[in-house]
Amino acid sequence: MDARVPAGLLHPLNLTVEPPLRFNNPFYYTLDALCRGAMNVLTAWLDGSVSQCFSSRPPSSAFQAEIARGKMFGVLIVETPCLAPASSPAAGPAPPRYQFLAGYSGQIGGRSDWPDFVPAVFDYLQPDGYFKREEAAIVELGRQLAQLPRPRPWDGTAVAPRPPADKERRQGETDEAYIRRRQFENAELHRWKLGQRALREAFEAGERQKAERIQTLKRLRRQRSDALQTWLFRHFVMCNARGERRNLVDIFADHRLEPPGGAGECCEPRLLHYAFSHGLRPVSMAMFWWGESPRGEVRHHLQCYPACNGKCKPLLPWMLRGMDVASNPLEQPSAHTLPTVYEDDWICVVDKPAGMLSVSGKNGRESVLGLLRRRYPAAEGPLIVHRLDMDTSGLMVVALTMEAYLDLQRQFLRREVSKRYVAELVRPLAVGRGSIALPLRPDLADRPRQMVDWLHGRPAETRFERIDGRRVALYPHTGRTHQLRVHCAHRQGLDNPIVGDALYGQRADRLHLHAQTLSFRHPQTGRQMTFTSPVPF
Repeated sequence: MDARVPAGLLHPLNLTVEPPLRFNNPFYYTLDALCRGAMNVLTAWLDGSVSQCFSSRPPSSAFQAEIARGKMFGVLIVETPCLAPASSPAAGPAPPRYQFLAGYSGQIGGRSDWPDFVPAVFDYLQPDGYFKREEAAIVELGRQLAQLPRPRPWDGTAVAPRPPADKERRQGETDEAYIRRRQFENAELHRWKLGQRALREAFEAGERQKAERIQTLKRLRRQRSDALQTWLFRHFVMCNARGERRNLVDIFADHRLEPPGGAGECCEPRLLHYAFSHGLRPVSMAMFWWGESPRGEVRHHLQCYPACNGKCKPLLPWMLRGMDVASNPLEQPSAHTLPTVYEDDWICVVDKPAGMLSVSGKNGRESVLGLLRRRYPAAEGPLIVHRLDMDTSGLMVVALTMEAYLDLQRQFLRREVSKRYVAELVRPLAVGRGSIALPLRPDLADRPRQMVDWLHGRPAETRFERIDGRRVALYPHTGRTHQLRVHCAHRQGLDNPIVGDALYGQRADRLHLHAQTLSFRHPQTGRQMTFTSPVPF
């Protein structure tokens, strides 16, 4: 064991299995035997079933209570040389010994330095440190803001009643008396208006001062918060496989990005940084969720998940420079055939295979749009009327003229197009039929993942019917991104992921979701048309 690694951070793995040939890609991986063994050791300690298989100290009840609410953990298998006993020098060096590091994302109980887990890259939580002092000052600005009275519009309630005026001549009133009375009433009204204007101007001046004070405090709070965030990211100095060191601001600047909140605190960069900083050679890694699923996200207990795109995608490729890392199939060019189910002068219906994009992306993978542009070079308009996820197979209708495109688009907007999907779920479905209504929005920190958000999400509705066993028919009433996948996997939906869903469930041979039936009105003839595609799984 490297002498610079504190005792208790390297955990032994008593397994006699072959290591992977290449380091697994953190954005696309399956669980190998070494990582599975490390996970078994760590999870046995987390649930308290075997208190000393991971550490000499069992987890405290407070520790277990917090992680039960949901936490991402990770294991990193590392290789350390283990020399043969001195009594047998002829034997030479012994085979490499595999151990593992354990980590978690963020903090647990406000701490990022729990024993037996790798520490944070930069511990900014020291009570008397600069970060906590400045954070307290920012919180105080927020408290002052909350206590300031809010500006309000002038409503006239602070002025005297409008003086009465009688334009009619009174009985027995002479002309001279009437004129004097009306002059007095007009003068009173003028004085009242001047008084009201003065009161209103004084009121509005005071409200402007309130608004300016609020804006000044908000601006100061934002400036100090931005400065503190930048200070923090500059102190997150990461180490990569080549021994190079750079801070988060500089690494993200290579991608013309600013680091998002929490960057550098996920399991993957924390574990890799520790290994590279202590001369350990990473072999493979895996991240898994422990505890309750969040209300908005899809996370399942003991389910492995790839690294996030928002915080880790710009960071990990730099950290893994110099290592032999497995490729990510999702970023590799691909070649697929695109069967045609129907075509005429106005439309084309195709059967998209799983793994093909609907429209071209940045990774050079083949897309329905790219193939059809070459197949129909004279076609007008955008062609693509609706989309299927890359991992979803099945029927798509494509417009070959602008008139057909506009007509089909209207049919989709009016929900006149009928679609039936078939999915295979991880577990048998207990309910025969029903509907799901969970509003969705993008997970801004981990696109293209979607999340449930009752406040800002867009309405999304799905009807479902059990076919047999684990197979279910899905009828989307709306067409949100990943709608069917989230509605199946989310705990407030079916709580039953689709087989092969790498984002919201477990990776398999493919995503078992197929757009089986598509029915719409022909944009030129008006004839109702229905197409069916055999389920390929």
